[in-house]
Amino acid sequence: MKKFSAVFSRFFVGLLFVFSGLIKANDPIGFGYKLQEYFEVFHITFFNDYATAIAIFLCGLEIILGAALLLGLFARQVIWGLLGLIVFFTFLTFYSAFFEVVTSCGCFGDAIPLTPWQSFGKDLILLAFILILFIYRREIKPVVDRQAMQAAVVGPLVLISFGIGVFTYFNLPFIDFLPYKVGANIPALMTIPPGAPQDEYEITYHLKNKQTGAEQDMTDKEYLKQEIWKDANWEIEGEPESKLVKKGFEPKIKDLKLVDASGQDVTQALLQKPGYQLWLLAYDLNASNREAFSRISTTVIKSAVRNGIPTLILTASSPTAAEELKTELKWNAVFYYADAIPLKSMVRANPGILLMKEGTVVQKWHYRNFPTYQDLAKKYIQQ
Repeated sequence: MKKFSAVFSRFFVGLLFVFSGLIKANDPIGFGYKLQEYFEVFHITFFNDYATAIAIFLCGLEIILGAALLLGLFARQVIWGLLGLIVFFTFLTFYSAFFEVVTSCGCFGDAIPLTPWQSFGKDLILLAFILILFIYRREIKPVVDRQAMQAAVVGPLVLISFGIGVFTYFNLPFIDFLPYKVGANIPALMTIPPGAPQDEYEITYHLKNKQTGAEQDMTDKEYLKQEIWKDANWEIEGEPESKLVKKGFEPKIKDLKLVDASGQDVTQALLQKPGYQLWLLAYDLNASNREAFSRISTTVIKSAVRNGIPTLILTASSPTAAEELKTELKWNAVFYYADAIPLKSMVRANPGILLMKEGTVVQKWHYRNFPTYQDLAKKYIQQ
């Protein structure tokens, strides 16, 4: 029984840590955004500039510890590391759930969204299995006995684990779990279908009997069922409390609104416009890569001249910042404005590029690997 418990716990914890680390390393920028939420809660926002670097480190650490556990390498040190990490994560998820400060922990990135209480429950289970490993740590046998050989295995493991997060940071996620992935039709994902379930709320009234002075709380259903409203002695005091009891249908994209320089909503007009469009997204113009704009402009200008493909620049920055960029680049592009959150979800780059066709995402690029005009036309436009 002791050996079985140790073996099962080893594989369960190891695989889960590797999976969790890989999922987040697939999108370290997204995980960094989640860390910034925690920094805000604990008033340590001076870490915001390092959020992505911390995210890459934590993802790599999870992969290393999980893989090392599976291989039985440096078992004592690995189990201590796992124990420290899970105690830290358990505290965070409990704090988030109890105080309702972060709505999703980001434990498995955007691939498997978990509520804070689900995350806390998951961490408690992991903590229990890691404690079993701690008790039976002598039962964990390495795949190679000599410490020199173990170190030789750990070296490449460390490079690969951190390398995944670094690669996806400088490019784009291997797998896009966000609603703006390639092939997604944005208008369809913004639509609530007819007959879709609506949010259901429970209304609670605070009642007081004018004759006896008795008080009680009662839901709207009980209020109607008991027909207490027929008794003139009972009256409602204060404002009724409303509580969401069942979530209705929620579109995958619910926060996208594009406006022009005059503040007019042009979201549907841009999404329904026939033909191709290039959307150049830079949620923060001041922090964007200026050299990338110059390099990209060559391709987009040729696309406009030779194929009539317009380029739109979408940003959350101010019109003043947009005008400064236009003057600097001497590029007469049209700017539109949106909230930073959907822009960050569209593409994990600043700037990033989307090739759109009538509301559908045809392709997306990080500014580091945006194609030349010839490749763009050959692979997508002139098919």
